[in-house]
Amino acid sequence: MKLLHYLKYFIFHAVGLFTVASILAGGDLTVYGMLMVFAFYILGDVLLGDDTSIPDFGHPMILTLQLWLALPLLTLVMFTMVWSVCSGDPLGYGALVTQLTGYDVLAARETISTTGYALMMLLSGLLIAIMGTATGHELTHRTWDPVSMLIGRWLLAYSFDTGFAVEHVYGHHRYVSTVNDPATAPRGRNVYSHIISSGIKSNIGAWNLERERLARRGLPVFSYHNNVIRGHLMSVALLVAAYLMGGWLAVVFFTVCGLWGKAILEIVNYMEHYGMVRDPATPVQPRHSWNTNKRITSWSMFNLSRHSHHHAQGEVPFHELQPYPDAPMMIGGYVSTLSVALIPPLWFRLMEPKLRDWDERYATAEERVLAAEADARAELRSSWA
Repeated sequence: MKLLHYLKYFIFHAVGLFTVASILAGGDLTVYGMLMVFAFYILGDVLLGDDTSIPDFGHPMILTLQLWLALPLLTLVMFTMVWSVCSGDPLGYGALVTQLTGYDVLAARETISTTGYALMMLLSGLLIAIMGTATGHELTHRTWDPVSMLIGRWLLAYSFDTGFAVEHVYGHHRYVSTVNDPATAPRGRNVYSHIISSGIKSNIGAWNLERERLARRGLPVFSYHNNVIRGHLMSVALLVAAYLMGGWLAVVFFTVCGLWGKAILEIVNYMEHYGMVRDPATPVQPRHSWNTNKRITSWSMFNLSRHSHHHAQGEVPFHELQPYPDAPMMIGGYVSTLSVALIPPLWFRLMEPKLRDWDERYATAEERVLAAEADARAELRSSWA
């Protein structure tokens, strides 16, 4: 039984390898493979329910290695996706796979349909978010571990968002559920506005935090010491690699995939904190984040979905996070909730009763005043629209 608790966190590793195999298979198999991955995440959460277990892990280094493996895996997945749009065979990848398997993947690549490529790009953002952002999120919280920090930043580079390692840890966790947090969507804002607003403001926040840090140390902001600049250079390195593989087509393909992965991060921020309010003078409590304990979401994203505990104690590693079944709950698992968020009328209809319940059951007297003010602003925003 203890072994299964370690094995369950290999789910996204298996999904990544399955995705690679689906791309290499070509034709209808690529289409079916992409659809199966989406179905796995949505139906898995619906059919398998919640995981509220709290195992005692005697070998946490195994869990850390599972996190570190995300980098070579995401690199393989994205290399294969970019390879699929190349006219040549970068690094002899196709020839090597053909030699090892006896399956002509170069010929199969020519049979990938427009639908296959469209689904591939959709899935790329999801995998960048799961393997890159979710794992990078966990690793860059480990500010005491330089190896984890480095791997985490490279994972975030795939979505052009290494600034997340600065803004999220030192900004978002401080200001969550207040008007000062760009990642917390106010009541009445739709997800598409939030993607743009949070994306821009979070990058500005990361730059300002880094500038302040360097000023305290007496270092120039435009220098190698600036983590934001170094992070962007990591993303540039990935774009250069894409260009060397397949020219500008590969660069455009990779860029679209990466930006879609960044957009999914902002959608997840939207889901995790939509409509929450908090008195800035009070500490963050489990009630200030939307939580979910859906099994496949939790296992695939290293308990990121146990978000209520994560924000109450940001330094706690993922395997020690508590499920808090009495915390405010999302609509469903992450992929299903994300799908609902993309349809604003449906989102508002489902979230309105949840916000009313939060105001009545979880909010303090001071927070009810803030909630009423947030509702008034949402009403005003709706009248302008």
